[in-house]
Amino acid sequence: MKFYLSSILLFATLTVSAQRVVPFLDFNHYFKTFSNGYFRQIEIQPIKEFKYGDNLVVYVDMRENLRVYDGTKGMNVANINAEYAVSDNLMTWKIGETLNMWDAGHLQTLTYYGNRYEVKDSIIVFEDTRFNSINVYYQGKVKQLVSGFGELEWPTLIGQNICVFKDNGDFYKIFWRGQIYDVMSWNRDIVFSGETDIVCFNDPMNGTFTMFENGQLIDVEMYNVPNFKASAGSIMYTDLSGNLKIYQKGKVETVSNFQPDFYETTDSIMVWGENNTFYTYWEGKKTQIVRYIPEEYSMKNRTLVFKNLMGGLTCFNPDGTKELTNLQDAKYTIHGNGVLVELFNRSFLYYVNGKTYTQ
Repeated sequence: MKFYLSSILLFATLTVSAQRVVPFLDFNHYFKTFSNGYFRQIEIQPIKEFKYGDNLVVYVDMRENLRVYDGTKGMNVANINAEYAVSDNLMTWKIGETLNMWDAGHLQTLTYYGNRYEVKDSIIVFEDTRFNSINVYYQGKVKQLVSGFGELEWPTLIGQNICVFKDNGDFYKIFWRGQIYDVMSWNRDIVFSGETDIVCFNDPMNGTFTMFENGQLIDVEMYNVPNFKASAGSIMYTDLSGNLKIYQKGKVETVSNFQPDFYETTDSIMVWGENNTFYTYWEGKKTQIVRYIPEEYSMKNRTLVFKNLMGGLTCFNPDGTKELTNLQDAKYTIHGNGVLVELFNRSFLYYVNGKTYTQ
């Protein structure tokens, strides 16, 4: 059943967890992290490599052990060479065809006959060749999405906690928070956009612009729109007149009557360029960031980092706008709503909660 936006207000709950690890290798090649106002060493001996999310880091130590560290303690998960992947909250490692996972200290083998897989913040989607099925792991449980004969079609979209897939009868379905919801039957490809809690698409059957939220299909516009992007409970799109619109917390707002030069959204950040000015939609209103378009920028959670006119780095997040450095070509990574900046000679600064810490 489909409900129109004008008849119901649905509110998205957007949560951003504080980061628990901020991993880096200093000038002595010591493996460190930032925690509770201090830089701390994770390993005494050098490591070979690492991958990280906001709440964990996975690394290979000098003995070829694969280890995970969650900001409190470390754990060995494998002592041989393994393929591994990491999100903000989950990690997997694959030895041969055996696919294993770590979730908040809990270890589990997902399948002994693994093939394709993808790891996101709250879900792991994987293929089991023994049963020729595609499955999803979510909050300690594994649910089968589709099975059959021959090569199975990989899901159309895999977001951080949501997944769009087709069954064997070309019926589009959505997995969200442990449940599967019907979308529609359509024998051609449909373009979906989604990240967390929300998915949007142009409905080819009814000719509307539609979203899935809170288990329901809702018409945002009564016509197909030219383009759209969805992130964490929000949607950015342009209508037939070129107006830039934003859906958030049950409401649609027109934020610009001009065709944007570009727009982008991820997590809880939305930006666009208009008349050589860089804008964001912040705390429910259109906000000018700078009166130029940055050559380079990156977004995560509620934090935006961009290259300023001096060639250095500026941060925009809930603490305001902060110039991090004017040194050119500085490297940086975003952790939670903090920014780790690597300066010359592998020295570091970390900006978080309005304060700057140096290493």
